[in-house]
Amino acid sequence: MDYERLFSPLAIGKATIKNRVVLSPMLLGFGRFDGRATERMLDYYEARAAGGAGLVITEIARVNDLHGAGAFAQLGASRDYQVEGLAELARRVQRHGAKLFVQLHHPGRQNVGLLVGSLPLTIALDRRFKGFAPMLYRHIGLGKKLLERNLVPASVCPSKVEPSYFSGGRVRALRRGEIEGLVRDFVAAAARVRRAGCDGIELHGSHGYLIQQFLSPHTNRRSDEYGGSFEKRMRFVSEIVHGIRRECGDFPLVVRMSADECYDRIGRPGVGYGLEEGLRIARALEALGVDALDVSSASYDAFNYWLEPTSFECGWRSHLAEAVKAAVSIPVIAANLIRSPEQAERQLAEGIQDFVSLGRPHIADPEWANKAREGRAAEIKRCCCCLACIESMEENAWSGGHARCSVNPGLGHEGEGELPRDGAGRRVVVVGAGIAGLACAELLGRRGFSLLVLESGEEAGGQLLLAAAPPRKGKMRWVVEDARSAALRAGAELRLGRPATKEGILALEPYAVLVATGGEAIRPRSIPGVSGPNVFTTTELLSGATKLKGKKVALVGSGMTGLETAELLVEGGNSVTVVEMASSLAPGAWFQHRDDALPRLRSAGTDFLLGRKLVAVEGEGILVEEVAGGRRSKLACDAVVLSLGVRPENALYKELAGLLPRVYALGDAVSPGRIADATAAAYRAAAELPG
Repeated sequence: MDYERLFSPLAIGKATIKNRVVLSPMLLGFGRFDGRATERMLDYYEARAAGGAGLVITEIARVNDLHGAGAFAQLGASRDYQVEGLAELARRVQRHGAKLFVQLHHPGRQNVGLLVGSLPLTIALDRRFKGFAPMLYRHIGLGKKLLERNLVPASVCPSKVEPSYFSGGRVRALRRGEIEGLVRDFVAAAARVRRAGCDGIELHGSHGYLIQQFLSPHTNRRSDEYGGSFEKRMRFVSEIVHGIRRECGDFPLVVRMSADECYDRIGRPGVGYGLEEGLRIARALEALGVDALDVSSASYDAFNYWLEPTSFECGWRSHLAEAVKAAVSIPVIAANLIRSPEQAERQLAEGIQDFVSLGRPHIADPEWANKAREGRAAEIKRCCCCLACIESMEENAWSGGHARCSVNPGLGHEGEGELPRDGAGRRVVVVGAGIAGLACAELLGRRGFSLLVLESGEEAGGQLLLAAAPPRKGKMRWVVEDARSAALRAGAELRLGRPATKEGILALEPYAVLVATGGEAIRPRSIPGVSGPNVFTTTELLSGATKLKGKKVALVGSGMTGLETAELLVEGGNSVTVVEMASSLAPGAWFQHRDDALPRLRSAGTDFLLGRKLVAVEGEGILVEEVAGGRRSKLACDAVVLSLGVRPENALYKELAGLLPRVYALGDAVSPGRIADATAAAYRAAAELPG
């Protein structure tokens, strides 16, 4: 397929973009407190420009230091000293024929209160005392405790309203003078971007940030000239656009907008605005003279409807971009959960949008565009929507780290270059064709080693085959398919149905052995009756070895594996009660996954028994005990399913350790974790194996 439209040029204002592939703006944590572009950030963006993207839109760049920081480590356009870094970023992107737009942003009520007022002091101390920032990260736990107790300043919003679902904290209304100051901040930031030699600006008016907060009747309840009627709610963004035009002339200007706030999808119909008003906003923005619209949806309150988990279908929200495109005559950029060049070309051909915005797909594969253009689309590593990027970015922000990707362990290592090709054909044996084993085989194959992968099962994939079994989790198979293909292209030999033994491996006389034998579901023998014929693990259910239908099932453990197994069970016509020791469901799980699964389970009649631990399996039921009070009760059921975690399966590693000079365990065979943990372990092992 030649993807004729995908690789045809189109202009946004006076900027001609060489193709229709756009790198979406995404905060990944590559910045620093003072907003300067770091080398790691430059490397990240340049890799995507070199990978063929026609337009690169940066992560959120703050315009205000006092209450407008969106993260500890982000790009900034709020101060003149940041221009030099923006200029270098422009040079690095433009030398590959791509254009660079900088996204200007203020979080409004979706800020983290810890950042309000603290950033200027942090920057000053970092300049005065070298190394202050790393020291601050070491003590930032105190800040988290203040945040948890809500002992931090309030974030700002057009009106005093409920806190953002994700951010929490307190919210105060902006004063009129502050609003006027923020207009000046956006305009001044745009002028800095232009002075840096960048190609354009995007105003972030989507996902519930400050500009959208002014547009939405839910968050803008003002009675002055900045709120009330539609025209007054448009005033804030109108003044910003007019100011940018006054200062920057015809400098290309895009507005990212939510066409629908999607409150109805989370059970809050009538809140905010829907598509009809979204189209009115789009037409008003065109009338203001913006050069293009970047169409998205929702806000932090409806998080899953702008940053989708695995269960969402590709293209599910394309109707929003299509409606906006029909309403305006300027170019429309949109993401629309596009995961393949075929889908991208089709949506362009159908007139749904003019540019294809790819965020997470570009994290997963920097070469997405080049591979499509060169006829190598089958080599693209697909984003499976596992949300490891956003979860790890949020988690690592507290320690000065950055986002990780489940399928691209090289994220954040772009400047380190290719792994050395020093394997010299020496044989390496990888035991286990799960994601850790396959990823390691690919990387070591690229280093020039001769790879033999031994897998006891009849299919590659390991634990990911189980992850793909629940309803709406089919994208997990993409990870297996892509990793298997990449390993084979790198020269690995894959032998399925071949259990590895100590004697067999020793006979091969390998240069190195990497044991990635995964883990096994925990079945605690200390619990009476747990070995009974009506007790199963999630592995038995997800693998298809056991099928239950029309049964009353007690599922013990509400982690995401448990909840996803519960979905499989209710779709099989079973009645399910989930028993959880903690006082909340899915403790430790990323909130988006929980918010995705629970509405479906509740609508299917699933019961949840919290604060209870399994004491025994007895006859036709289970005995549970209240964690707090110790009172015991019996829950009648036909079958019991255990979702109590996974323990490492590393017997072979223990047998081989000491018999060969280079034997390593990785992935779940060391410590059970997530896909990103497994691929990161594979990357480290492949990079550190002596050549």
